[in-house]
Amino acid sequence: MKKEIINLKNKKELDQAILREKAKGMPDIEIGQKYGVTYKYIEKLITREKGVNISSLRASKGIKHLHPQDFKEEQTTVWSFKQRGNWATHSGEYRGNWSPYIPRNIILKYSNPGEVVLDYFCGAGTTAIECKLLKRQCIALDINDKAIELAKQKLDLNISSEQLNLIADPTKTFAYEPKLLVGDARDLSFLQDNSIDLICSHPPYADIIHYTDNKSGDLSLLGLEEFLKEMEKVARESYRILKPGKKCAILIGDMRKNRHVVPLGFKLIDVYLRAGFKLKELIIKRQHNCKTTGFWYANSIRYNFLLLAHEYLPVFEKSELSDKIKEKGASYASHEIVSKYTKPKQERGIRELETTTVWIFPKEKFEKLLDTNIILRYKTKKGIQIVKLFSGENDLNSLNQKIKCKQNSLLYIKAVPNCIKSAEFDENQFLAKLQNEIDNQLMYMTEEGTIAILTQDVRKNNYLVPMAKIILDRIKIDRANLKEIVIVTSNDNSSHSYVKQGEFLKITHYYLLIYQIK
Repeated sequence: MKKEIINLKNKKELDQAILREKAKGMPDIEIGQKYGVTYKYIEKLITREKGVNISSLRASKGIKHLHPQDFKEEQTTVWSFKQRGNWATHSGEYRGNWSPYIPRNIILKYSNPGEVVLDYFCGAGTTAIECKLLKRQCIALDINDKAIELAKQKLDLNISSEQLNLIADPTKTFAYEPKLLVGDARDLSFLQDNSIDLICSHPPYADIIHYTDNKSGDLSLLGLEEFLKEMEKVARESYRILKPGKKCAILIGDMRKNRHVVPLGFKLIDVYLRAGFKLKELIIKRQHNCKTTGFWYANSIRYNFLLLAHEYLPVFEKSELSDKIKEKGASYASHEIVSKYTKPKQERGIRELETTTVWIFPKEKFEKLLDTNIILRYKTKKGIQIVKLFSGENDLNSLNQKIKCKQNSLLYIKAVPNCIKSAEFDENQFLAKLQNEIDNQLMYMTEEGTIAILTQDVRKNNYLVPMAKIILDRIKIDRANLKEIVIVTSNDNSSHSYVKQGEFLKITHYYLLIYQIK
């Protein structure tokens, strides 16, 4: 806002002027330039005056389609939707709401028609709309009564006679009407134990976006630690009311503090795991329109930061009793884990470095482009050490011997499990070897040096071992702080090019954990 103090009368007039411009559809950036206010000022004003955090005050457009055109279910662990989806009454004016493609995929994959789906962070009703379209029963609640009012408006899918051609059979349009409630996700006492078939929800990312002005019980007003503490109550209630063998899907992203990433996504996953859930899938939702250019590209290189461009979609399962009994007697064979020291493979003539937290490379140049981006961004004048950890290999005699170490500004460890059988993967042994390598190399690292760890999730006994999360939790690196979590994938991993194999998604992404030595 302008530096000069605005008295109450002028402030009231200013606010009214901004609301009039918003009602006309003027973009926030133009309002800010015209009235000398920040984006945050406009957002807080709308939330206070309207009771919900919305980007547009205009009425939604009429229905053009009831379902997405040419829709295909996702088959891999990287989901990318260039268009957020505008069928039925879906729109993006409710800030931070998720693309309807996400609940549509989750609902189709993990529930059947007629089953009960719960969304305890209803917002503008995206999940409820999809349940109505896909013939699922739905219970949706939100702490904000104004959000529930908006969701009820969105659920009005009455079709005019001119729009009947949108529907194959107008007599079988909607089987169930969602139940919308004002309620608290931490208290689901109105629901019985083992009564819900699927939980599909998008909680706030701590206090990044405030969804109410000052509503009691609004978790979006809480800082990180308090938010996670309250989400423990949500997770416990989720476990109680979900039927055994059923799924719980939650979309969550990371945060930044002092130019370093705060792994909110992994922290919230841990909350649900401690509540008793098991991890079935860990999907990456890619965000679009995040490519930095010009000023932001230059500053990304100068200040060495990446723009957050991904979110996590963990799919949890409440295990059947038989699964728990089976695991007690499980034993896994150990495989030797060996280190291999290699020279970097750089791609010549690279024009631009990646500037977001999602790196996508062509398959034929994947490793070279990955290595080049890491080396050019994080290597200074000093040396570099690249280490590959192998597990489950049959012939290890040909591996190079350890090379003589010099002082290095970059330690790059490719800790990607490559087991013959996932059931035989011993993550404890693998982590011990990784910790040993880091400890041995740390003495050769320069001040303000970088440690980069590449890894990938592993499936084991029908569940997912989240390797990046486990490394963050259990690997100790003296004098180092986590700086970035990068998702690395190939540009030929379109989920629709794969034939679905059983009940699982194809894992098509890697994690790159970047640590900065203090």
